[in-house]
Amino acid sequence: MCNILAKEGLGATAYPKKHGGQDDIEAYFSIMETLSYHDLSLVIKFGVQFGLWGMSIQSLGTEKHYAKYLKDIGSLKLPGCFAMTETNHGSNVKSLETTAIYDHKTKTFTINTPHKLARKEYIGNAARDGQMATVFAKLIIDGKDHGVNAFIVPIRDSKNNVLEGITIEGCGHKMGLNGVDNGIIYFDNVIIPKENMLDRFASINSKGQFVSPIASDNRRFFTMLGTLVGGRIGVPRSALAAAKSALTIAIRYGDQRRQFGPQGGSEVPILNYRIHQRRLMPYLAKSYAVHFALQYVTQRFVKRQESEMQEIEALAAGMKAYSTWNTRDTIQECREACGGKGYLSENRFDALKNDTEVYTTFEGDNTVLMNLVAKNRLTEFRNQFGEMNVLSLFNYVVDQAKTSITYKNPFATRNTDENHLIDSEFHIHAFTFREKETQASAAKRIKKLLDSGLDSFDAFNIAQHHLISVSQAYLERIVLEQFQLQVENTKDEGCKAVLKKLCQLYALSTLEKNASWYLEQGYMEGVKTKAIRKSVNQLCWEIRQNAVPLVNAFNIPESCLSAPIVTKQ
Repeated sequence: MCNILAKEGLGATAYPKKHGGQDDIEAYFSIMETLSYHDLSLVIKFGVQFGLWGMSIQSLGTEKHYAKYLKDIGSLKLPGCFAMTETNHGSNVKSLETTAIYDHKTKTFTINTPHKLARKEYIGNAARDGQMATVFAKLIIDGKDHGVNAFIVPIRDSKNNVLEGITIEGCGHKMGLNGVDNGIIYFDNVIIPKENMLDRFASINSKGQFVSPIASDNRRFFTMLGTLVGGRIGVPRSALAAAKSALTIAIRYGDQRRQFGPQGGSEVPILNYRIHQRRLMPYLAKSYAVHFALQYVTQRFVKRQESEMQEIEALAAGMKAYSTWNTRDTIQECREACGGKGYLSENRFDALKNDTEVYTTFEGDNTVLMNLVAKNRLTEFRNQFGEMNVLSLFNYVVDQAKTSITYKNPFATRNTDENHLIDSEFHIHAFTFREKETQASAAKRIKKLLDSGLDSFDAFNIAQHHLISVSQAYLERIVLEQFQLQVENTKDEGCKAVLKKLCQLYALSTLEKNASWYLEQGYMEGVKTKAIRKSVNQLCWEIRQNAVPLVNAFNIPESCLSAPIVTKQ
């Protein structure tokens, strides 16, 4: 199937036009999302070949690499791998142990796996198809470690025979995505030429010296990884497609499946039951919310400026976690909502569930990514606290006090007026308040830990669960903000009215989820949280009336959905 897609030119979509592509990364993301409605193994296989393998050449290499490899990668003449993860080091890329030792005399690198646990593991395309790999290894020159760099290493010949010095094993049967040939690679002193170093950010000059346009080792390392952020946009969009599929199946089923009813009357669709609406409608609203947020992240990435990259990287990392966790939860609820029919393989929930299970892990473990997001959000606070003085502390306290006076007065905390509860300004302020408060409290907590004598590792380790809250609040505010903008910019009044209710449901169901935090902060009183719960119930009922058209608007091909699962009435 990937060969068919390559023949249609879809694999090379993101590559430069002069090298067989269309120079259109946005279209590439759309292709991945569309393929995700059909077969998730296919989309991951597609992503490994044309995304991870091809775009690592495009992002980390230079013109000589583009000319030599990109056209063959895009046509699938040259299948390849992205060999970063090691058994000992998954998320901690900076500590990878595979080595690339430079030989001045022969102008070559020797790629080596120093011990068993430094092997490359879980590498897509490795077990069966890959002929080359982008290998991340520590560059050693004259005994000096110059950190992790990327190298092109052949692993099989054109007849698919494993090359000398290479050992490859399959990872075995997995929970899902068994259409992807994940493998383990060992390198036993494999020699590659100097030009196989991907040298956009670092190279070796004619004197055999390590040179880089980026002086700082840390900045160079994170700049290198930052160029690969596209994967953290493709994966959440793929995950969202799976969530949309599950919702379409479950909501259509609930609209047709009849159970119980008034005494002496007809049975009613199970989607008419308020508890069933409560199970599914918030996930429907959240999927629309995530959709608009991911469109925003995509546009930020496509139109990126160098000065924005750290923020975009953090945003993409956070949305990858937010979207894939949402997909995990959505599919489980949809499966249960379809009862025994949802357990049958023909209705796709097993494939959707098993194939997306690893989405919370690859392209970065979600919890690790959320810590990355939090550290990015706390940068300005860390800088401020590093020079904290009486005046800056006083100004901070005054600013927080103004917020408290305005929004923590008895009228605001108890206000249960219906128009207030569904007001977009109330929603965005509540989300922003939570974001700022969690960020400020985490920063103060970490400063206190540092002041007590702890080093930064231990301080952040102690505060990790607090950091997850910082990231969650930030992402929820971004998602709501983008949803509200979409509602505001929608011209069709009928469509706008429905989207507005979905946006209100996303906002209020999120406030309900975080009700205990708002109660602790004195931002709301119990009477208001009860009123929010009532409003959520009402919105679920109102949205139920348009639920089937709303999932039909996902435009998922019927062949990608379940078999008919309703007994005719």
